[in-house]
Order: sequence, then structure tokens, then C-alpha cells
Amino acid sequence: MSDSRNAPEAAPPGAPAAGTSGEQGPHTSGAPVRPSRAKGEPRFPDGPKPDPAGSHFERRIRSFQPRRSRVTAGQADALQRLWPQWGLDIDGQRVIDLPELFGDDRPVVLEIGFGMGEATAQMAAADPDTNILAVDVHTPGQGNLLNLAEHHGLRNVRVGNGDAIILLREMLAPDSLDGLRVYFPDPWPKKRHHKRRLIQPAFLDLAATRLRPGALVHCATDWEPYAEQMLEVLTAHPDFENTRPDGGFAPRPAHRPLTRFEGQGLDKGHVVNDLLFRRVQR
Repeated sequence: MSDSRNAPEAAPPGAPAAGTSGEQGPHTSGAPVRPSRAKGEPRFPDGPKPDPAGSHFERRIRSFQPRRSRVTAGQADALQRLWPQWGLDIDGQRVIDLPELFGDDRPVVLEIGFGMGEATAQMAAADPDTNILAVDVHTPGQGNLLNLAEHHGLRNVRVGNGDAIILLREMLAPDSLDGLRVYFPDPWPKKRHHKRRLIQPAFLDLAATRLRPGALVHCATDWEPYAEQMLEVLTAHPDFENTRPDGGFAPRPAHRPLTRFEGQGLDKGHVVNDLLFRRVQR
């Protein structure tokens, strides 16, 4: 999933400011919250479920590692108040009607892994005519993105909780997406863990069935060996073509914010690679 340290350097007009968090406004105290509850009682009764898909689906190697960290009072409040309206538990039990979910029929982009959600909110503000279905398993980040969406009046963001593979395979109709974004996924740097990396041929097989012809797949990573693997598997896949005539990496497009985490890495000499591939009709 996206590194939760990501945060925008600068926001376009009307977008959330750099470093904006859910700790603003009347419902956004930044103090960590540890609500007292009886044993077995849900952490957020009206919020995201701890394991929405449960045991309905096969055990397999996961590309993500759930992170447990404290939820602030503001994030907890957002999860309780806003989840019924803007949240989606990925349970794999139904096919989603995306126009119903968003309340309109605008194009939908799936973002897998959004960290704390600052960059997602910034992109949503800059492009209100595109709906963003943002998926992560990090509860504080889910609450923070909901807070940002409310604070900045972003009606084109929905927050998914759970496994993006189950979402793609069980809950999205064919040709229902106009884009896919995977920014700074876990690189799983150890060789024995490479099988856990998200961008693999089997994942692209699945994603291709849910993306309309012409849809863009945009990946970014600061881990160069992973970037090379992404480029290799995307180039080899018959359902995708590189938007770069030279077949290489793309410059960071203007719509992807430069985050503080990314800027710090660049200052240290890290290389960030973007890949922009288009879904093609065979």
C-alpha cells in the first residue's frame, strides 16, 4: 500500500493545502483515541469492519501488510459519521453499481493504497469531474481521508476498506473503470517476498477485465528494482501499451502531487519512476 508518510508539497487552487490532515475543524481533535468498549464490541460500530470479506474467499498470499496505529479522535469521529455515506466495506458479496455509489455517472478511477489520503484529496479537488474509489486497509488513513473529503467539500471520493483483489474480482463489473492508480506500493524488497508485490502478470490479467479500453494505468515507486519489474510486466502484457514512445518511464504528470515524502527522497538522491500505460483492445 502507499506509504503513509506521503503528504503534498503544494496544492493547486481549491485543493487541500500541504500537510493538511483530519485534525482541522470542529470534529478533528488530533489526540489519539482509545475508546473503552466491551470485549468483542466493534471498534467503530458504524464504521469499517475489521475483516469485511471474512472467510468467504480463499487464503492466498497478500500483497499488503495491515498496519496498526492509533486513531485520533478526529479520525474516529469521521469514521463513525461519514462511513455509512462515503465508505465501502469490500466483502465480495455483491457487484457495485458505481453510479449509485457516487450519485452520478462520471468516470471512476480506482486508487489502490492511499496512505493518509492527502494526495488523493488533492487530486480529487483538482479534478472534480473524476470520481475516485480509494482503497486501503489502514484505519487512520481511512478516517483522515474522510475528514479531508468533508473539510474540502469533495463529493467525488469514496473510501474502500479491504482487499483490492476481491474488489476487482468480485465487486466491479467488466469495463467499469476509467483508470487505475498504484502509487508507492509496498516494494517487498527481500527476494523471498517478491511474490507479494502487487504488480504481477496475474494482477494485470484481472485489472484488464475491469478497465475500459483507453483507460490509464498509472504506477509510481521510489524502489528502482520494483520499477524495473513493473516496466517489464506491463510492457509484456498484451492488454496494455506504454504511453511513452521510447518504451520507458514517464515524467511525473502534473496531476500526481509531489509529496513531502517524495521530495525528501529526491533530496537524498532517490529516483522516483512513474509508469503510464493504456488499456488497449486486443
